[in-house]
Amino acid sequence: MRYKSLLVALPFIFGVASANAEGVVHHKLNGMPISESVEVSAGNNLVFLSGKVPAKKSADAPEGVLASYGNTEEQTISVLEQIKTHLNELGLDMKDVVKMQVFLVGGEETKGEMDFKGFMDGYSKYFDASKTEQLPARSTFQIAKLANPAWRVEIEVIAVRPAK
Repeated sequence: MRYKSLLVALPFIFGVASANAEGVVHHKLNGMPISESVEVSAGNNLVFLSGKVPAKKSADAPEGVLASYGNTEEQTISVLEQIKTHLNELGLDMKDVVKMQVFLVGGEETKGEMDFKGFMDGYSKYFDASKTEQLPARSTFQIAKLANPAWRVEIEVIAVRPAK
């Protein structure tokens, strides 16, 4: 039992991990604003959010037109705002996100390549490695397309609600 306590304490002693909620440990990936891994102990509740896509900038903006949704950075902010709002409705916050999957589309405006910089510019407004160690583990994929030809971003997340 003594050794188990030491093993649990080691990441904290060496500064490679941080805990935000009881039973959640983030292992930061150096040089990136993400966690290399996140541990969630038994007894916590996982909350799976369906993928969110960008909202139009205005209700009367035409469907299927890139300008109606904005560039990748603007779309990322739109999606993350929706995620933040939904989490808040559930009594959670962005710091409770432990896993994120990002789907990016490369459009004609980027010669078919995903705009990773634009995504990171939007993402960093919500997950800033200089301000917190509580960053999600994340995967980012370039995909061929989403349901709307103007969408460049879809994000799904898993959050954790600490056991009471």
